Amino acid sequence: MEILNNLGNLISTPNEKLIFILSIILPFLIEMPLSFSLICNIFNEKYSKLQKFIYIFATATVAIIATRFMNSPFNIIVNYVSAFIVLFFIIKLKFLKSLIATIFPSIIFSLAGGLVLKPFLTIFNITYEQVNCIPMYRLTFALLMYCIVFILSLILKYRHITLKILDDFDKKSKIIITLNFIFGSFNIILQGILTMNYTDILPVQFTFFNFVSLLIYFGLSFFSLAKIMSLIKTEKKLENVKEYNKTLHILHDSVRGFKHDFDNIVTTIGGYIKTNDMKGLEKYYSQLEGDCQKVNNLYILNPDIINNPGIYNLLTTKYNEAEEKDIKVNITFLLDLNELHMKIYEFARILGILLDNSIEASSECEEKILNIVFRNDSKNHRNIISIENTYKDTDVNIDEIFNKGFSGKENHTGLGLWEVRQILKKNNNVNLHTTKNDKYFIQQLEIYY
Repeated sequence: MEILNNLGNLISTPNEKLIFILSIILPFLIEMPLSFSLICNIFNEKYSKLQKFIYIFATATVAIIATRFMNSPFNIIVNYVSAFIVLFFIIKLKFLKSLIATIFPSIIFSLAGGLVLKPFLTIFNITYEQVNCIPMYRLTFALLMYCIVFILSLILKYRHITLKILDDFDKKSKIIITLNFIFGSFNIILQGILTMNYTDILPVQFTFFNFVSLLIYFGLSFFSLAKIMSLIKTEKKLENVKEYNKTLHILHDSVRGFKHDFDNIVTTIGGYIKTNDMKGLEKYYSQLEGDCQKVNNLYILNPDIINNPGIYNLLTTKYNEAEEKDIKVNITFLLDLNELHMKIYEFARILGILLDNSIEASSECEEKILNIVFRNDSKNHRNIISIENTYKDTDVNIDEIFNKGFSGKENHTGLGLWEVRQILKKNNNVNLHTTKNDKYFIQQLEIYY
């Protein structure tokens, strides 16, 4: 009985040591894991166990040290900066995503804390100072707040409320969103300081109104963000429709041409057969095959087949560029880009550089040929993109071309393939094999899964 009494006194009276222990345990075991869960759910991303451990360990450690040795609001600022550094450099999120991921958990925790605090003080008839110094109240308040955050995290996950296309924003939209989140975080810090310092004298109605106003503000902010995202999607769809309409127009003219000349084509083939002129027929067929391949390429350049708007637009642009330079392009597309095991932004950069180089190299040859193949090698668990082109400089060193500043052309920076290599270094599952033979220069990109 005496032990129970001592334990009761320990947790129900001010105890600085026990409060300090709780301030270490709670961030490591609950608060930072919940923050990481919120980040994963809002971006609909999965990260490695190592990345999760680094985030939790680094942010929790900094938070404990800052809270212990710094006054508000400086400790809050240090927490934000450290979280942003981890997200940007370790988790490797883009700048805007890192900013949102830094602030978003704080928004949720502040809203949850603001909702719970005043009713909690009223029910137990205590002051905010007692919550901070008495372990029983401190732990109970923290667990209530964490339960609300956990429920919100589950809602994000199972209702699929995500921000998926932040990388597609233009510069102006990114600036607007960044400023919105900066002022939002400033508002949270200010509201947090006011709530903590004056919650004892503020009526429940005021704190409830404050919570509702913050909730409405951030609700409207995310609603506006969703509308911007929807507009960007619509704009990209319109761009793709314009490109596809161009393709359909060319395809329609080509089919009409074939239909108009069909009788003449059949008659010509018949003439070669009647005279048993096989060499002439082979020559005629090879010329006819080129036109057939062009129609086939135009059929493949379809947003339903190339099912990523950015890659579709990139391929149609490069195809038209090659056509203008009289390059014979052969495209084979047997890959679902939704199952591409690489960030689409980095994939598009590599693809664009490789296509630019192949178009330039083949345009200098007498026989201008560019073969592009997208396929899935399920047996070896990899996506394969093969680009081969005719080339003139058969003495080119395939090892030196990836060096920074290397270029066989005047007024070229020689940074293209060097940038490709930098992207490859960041992706452990991506390889680029470069080979050549007497006719073709070949780049094969392999993405393992």
